[in-house]
Amino acid sequence: MTGQPVEETDRLWEEIVYIAYYLHWSFDSILELDHRTRTRVIQEIAAINSRADELPEQY
Repeated sequence: MTGQPVEETDRLWEEIVYIAYYLHWSFDSILELDHRTRTRVIQEIAAINSRADELPEQY
């Protein structure tokens, strides 16, 4: 991650933390993903969250 502009490094950290938070994957496992795959995983997590937000609350 060295040599990258700060914005790219910050974005990479955001992606890593997002995936780790939701999927509990290791740091190394996430870094092994190429950018395209990492982006797709993030999109799928967001889609699941959106669908879950649309469900009616049950008490």
